[in-house]
Amino acid sequence: MPPTRTPKRPVADDKFMVSLRCIRFFVTATFLLSVPLLAQVRQTPLDDLSSLDLMNTHWMVGGKVTTLEGDPVHGAKVLVSPTTGVQARTLTTDARGEFATDYWLNIRIIKDVGVRLTVTKKGFLRSHALVDLGDPSKPWIIPVTLRDGKPDPMLLSQEGLITTLAPRLRKIGASEGLSQKSEKDYARGAEEFLDQERPERSLSSFAKVIGRDPSCPLCQTMRALAELESGDWEGASRDLGEAITQGRANPKVARAEPLIAMGVMESWKHQQERAEGFLAEALKVAPADPLALQEIGRAELFLRDAQRAAVNLTKAMEAGAPPEARLLLVDALLGEGELDAANKGMTLYLNGRDVKTMPPPVRQLWARLRDREKARVAQVKAKSHGAPPLDYLTQMTPELQGLEPATDQKPLETILAAVGKNVRDLFQNFPNTSSKEEIHQEKLGRKNKVEDTLDSKAQYLCLIPEGAWGPVFEEYRANRMGALGQGKGLNEGFMLTSGFASASFQFHPIYQPQNTYRLRGRQKIHNCNAYVVAFAQQPAKARLLGNFKSGKTTTTTFTQGLAWIDPDTYQILRMRSDLLMPAPEVRLDRETTEIDYGQVRFSRGSEGFWLPREVTVTVAWNGKHMRNSHHYSNFKVFNVESTQKLGKLKTPAPAADEAVEPKAQR
Repeated sequence: MPPTRTPKRPVADDKFMVSLRCIRFFVTATFLLSVPLLAQVRQTPLDDLSSLDLMNTHWMVGGKVTTLEGDPVHGAKVLVSPTTGVQARTLTTDARGEFATDYWLNIRIIKDVGVRLTVTKKGFLRSHALVDLGDPSKPWIIPVTLRDGKPDPMLLSQEGLITTLAPRLRKIGASEGLSQKSEKDYARGAEEFLDQERPERSLSSFAKVIGRDPSCPLCQTMRALAELESGDWEGASRDLGEAITQGRANPKVARAEPLIAMGVMESWKHQQERAEGFLAEALKVAPADPLALQEIGRAELFLRDAQRAAVNLTKAMEAGAPPEARLLLVDALLGEGELDAANKGMTLYLNGRDVKTMPPPVRQLWARLRDREKARVAQVKAKSHGAPPLDYLTQMTPELQGLEPATDQKPLETILAAVGKNVRDLFQNFPNTSSKEEIHQEKLGRKNKVEDTLDSKAQYLCLIPEGAWGPVFEEYRANRMGALGQGKGLNEGFMLTSGFASASFQFHPIYQPQNTYRLRGRQKIHNCNAYVVAFAQQPAKARLLGNFKSGKTTTTTFTQGLAWIDPDTYQILRMRSDLLMPAPEVRLDRETTEIDYGQVRFSRGSEGFWLPREVTVTVAWNGKHMRNSHHYSNFKVFNVESTQKLGKLKTPAPAADEAVEPKAQR
């Protein structure tokens, strides 16, 4: 019989008791026999009925289906197959991802009660769960996780994880906690899993092994990999958690494999800080493990720590990691501004292969390398032709009139840390919002004389993408009917501008190492003596890139500017940004954005968010001058119902009783 798992017990606190969102198993007593079970009982005279146990049990089978990010999955098909031979049923999850059905079972006839769940939905991988319901007097929930059918190509694949780790665990012995009695069952399970590629059939053998040898963490890890391959996310999480706990309790049996697997699973959930914690712990056990070095380097790349990533990925290559580690190292070197070394690494990775035949992540990284090379050439040209470019770090500009210059740079570190925290908190706590946008577009002539105008209104939507692991906003415009669009004026020769909510990301902690900052001084603004901080992106390191498209030509742009910061709250009050350098390949000479921020409070809570209220964008392109003004008001929380009315928006990209935590996190 395949292994079974005990579902998670709900926490008995007030919050859980009040919530009705988690479907539970519950038991009620009755003195009626169900028709199916009457057929299973031998015929007995009526006067002998007293010899029968007439107590039947009402089993309510239910649970909740969610994504890796914890979002409910609506419309998933759930096949409930009791292990008792009772008829299977197919259910459909509701809007909250929940499902439920019930069975009447005579517990005198049926001793062991369990269910096998198979959950499917288009676009997701099939999920399986085999649950032993255990003691009928206690409530249960069955959590089921559905994974995206198209995993993130930037992460290690499930196949890559299993084909690397499982062969290491094929032959273990007494020193790892495997008893002699369990050797045949373990070998049989490994053969079914690895040779016959039947992970479901291997589980019964591994269950026997763990039943005899519960203190064998590598046995738990091997079963976890088989469960993962068979679609049982919760079972895999539980077994890895148990293996990690055993290794922590007894360092003699501690191994890196369960920590690596748990770290990779956390990365699939886009929990990169947790992933880094487990992988760092794995490296304490096995400092030269190539997979652990590769994956911690990958996590550090996601966390925008290119320097540490480059160190660990270099070690991974030295330890014999596969070519994927070299590709990650190229990314890290690019983030460090080592363009020549990154180009050399890409050449070694391609090894004569045509980049056009490579998977999308390879082509995308190659394109980024080309963009950086173009930017480097453009920077050299800009310095050698015409007037010196604008430099907010050193020059006095009209915007700085009345500035009280800074006498030293000592306060800058404190300012950047506080502003960075505010920007990070904005992203982490920001609700999906809509606002009324009023747009005034102008074509300018000589001496900036207005020659033509266009006014329009739109509903402006600012969303945090589902499953986002880092700071990113998605911004859309919708008309009165709810249809999404870019906005008006492009066909009439006006320009379209957007993306202002993310302007403050120049001060986010993960982007600060890619910029140069200088405290220019203090200046009166909005009735306070604000700090004025200049910033400029470093083209060799910057990851927060702009794009300007003219016809079929697109160029990468880099930014510099000024920020006025409240000295008490460290909130950004105003920002002004310009091109770091002109972009002659698309005939772009100027792109100036001025943003005034205001505090917005939503009715559902008292927390305030500092968002753009007034924006002006001025562009000098191809001999033309244009200016757009944007005014935002009537901010509201953007809820699910509104999303459904507006249609589907395009977006970029633990099961144990006590979930195990990484020992070290940032």
